[in-house]
Amino acid sequence: MTEPAEPPVGRAIADSSRSAASPPEPAPPLLVAAAVVVPILTTGLILLVAGDTLGYDFRAYLDAARRLMDGGALYETGVTSSGVVGLFQYPPPVAVALVPIALLPETLAPTLVWLGLLLAALAGAVVALPVRAWVRWAVLLVAGLTWPVLYAVKLGQVGPLLVLLFALAWRWLDRPVPLGLSIAAGTILKLQPVLLVPWALATGRWRAAAVATGAILVICAASVPIVGTGAWLDWIGLIRGVGATVETAHAVSPGAIALGLGADSTVATAIQWAFVAAVAIVTILAWLRRDAASSLVVTAVASQCVSPLVWDHYAVVLLLPVALVLDRLGPRAWPIALLPIAGWLPAPVYPILFAVGLAAAWGAGRPRGAISLRTLAA
Repeated sequence: MTEPAEPPVGRAIADSSRSAASPPEPAPPLLVAAAVVVPILTTGLILLVAGDTLGYDFRAYLDAARRLMDGGALYETGVTSSGVVGLFQYPPPVAVALVPIALLPETLAPTLVWLGLLLAALAGAVVALPVRAWVRWAVLLVAGLTWPVLYAVKLGQVGPLLVLLFALAWRWLDRPVPLGLSIAAGTILKLQPVLLVPWALATGRWRAAAVATGAILVICAASVPIVGTGAWLDWIGLIRGVGATVETAHAVSPGAIALGLGADSTVATAIQWAFVAAVAIVTILAWLRRDAASSLVVTAVASQCVSPLVWDHYAVVLLLPVALVLDRLGPRAWPIALLPIAGWLPAPVYPILFAVGLAAAWGAGRPRGAISLRTLAA
């Protein structure tokens, strides 16, 4: 006989990242100093030596927004590889949202404005994490030492924005409207966070799932008069063309790595699907067997590693399991901080990092009763 779902009040208590009985732990001054100085130095250095790669991906976003303003096509049709220079692959509302930055004169350096927004988003994500103060400082220090984070900022990638939205979703676990809106924003930004909608359903957060679904539909509908239905059809065609291959150069998904190490396409694809199936099983079990905070972090990591097309900067999401494990297990769990820092290692390590991130978030979770079909239907 399965256990009934937890009542809202009990669930809120069970899902809390901290024990109410535990007194606040002040951050050690040395940790605070390192967390301030190291990210400034490493970010400054990576931007200083970036050269022509500074804002490399952002230029694709900016060009898309400018094409939209000029009445041109947002997407290149017939593309079969995500490695094409300047390829814009995000949903049409992203181009709409970037129009204000595209309107900035060159004298205001739109690229630097965008990079500043990404750094602010990363800082905001750290502040939003519902963890103890010393853990926030530790996460900020880890971010400053992590190649995927620094690389995402250098390229102008949206990873820091996505981490901010995941952090807000974590903070707003039991506030349906803010939680739903953060899920919707993440989905519109990069599609993969749509996995949080079934997560919300599985954990009994029906209102949040409804808010997320409604907000996604409203944003998509509101964009049609601006971008036209053709842009949406072109985007769907583009995603179908480039999103199901393991043959993209420099990708770090298991299938792409296997292909690069000499496996043929059939074997590499089989390896990729086996990895996706394993991640799906772990994620669904997390929805049913772990507390909501832990299962949310599992889902966030899963959303970034289940596609055949995975770039190394996707590993910025590993900051979330670092925060969860350190907050729940304390300083003795410091080796988990090495997880994203290991992103400096060669590409074959990345599937391992994502797998360990999933396992760490699962391991730090608290058990919850299985949800019966009768409860789901109630």
